[in-house]
Amino acid sequence: MVLKLIDGTEAKPGTTILVDGEAYTVRSNDISKTGKHGASKCRIEAIGILSGKKKVIAVPGHERFEVPMISKLKAQVLTVGEETASVMDLETFETMDLPYPEELKAEIAPEKIVEYWDVEGKKAIRRVL
Repeated sequence: MVLKLIDGTEAKPGTTILVDGEAYTVRSNDISKTGKHGASKCRIEAIGILSGKKKVIAVPGHERFEVPMISKLKAQVLTVGEETASVMDLETFETMDLPYPEELKAEIAPEKIVEYWDVEGKKAIRRVL
C-alpha cells in the first residue's frame, strides 16, 4: 500500500521512494534549474532498503514517486539457515522464512528477538533486539 505521492523535487535525503517496484532511501537529490522554457531536472542517488544496491536516476522535477508504507514488526527466531531465518511474528504468531543481512550472521540465533521490515509485501530482518 502506497502512503503518498511526491514530486522529484520533494525527494529529500532520508525519504523512501519506490523505483521500479523496489524501495530506496534517497541519499542526495541534486536539482538543476534550467532556462526560460525548460523544466528542472533531478539527479537522485538512492540506496535499496532491502537489497543495499546503489541507484542513480535522472528525472524531470515534476516526475512523481510513490512513498511506500514500511511496517516495522518484531519476531522470534526459530531456526537459522545460511541466508534465511525461520521466524515467528510476535503479534500474529505467523511463521515465515526471512532473509537477513550478512552483518547479522554472528548475532542471529534461535530464541532471539529480531525486528523485521515489511516494505510493500517484501520482508527482511533488519536488526537483532
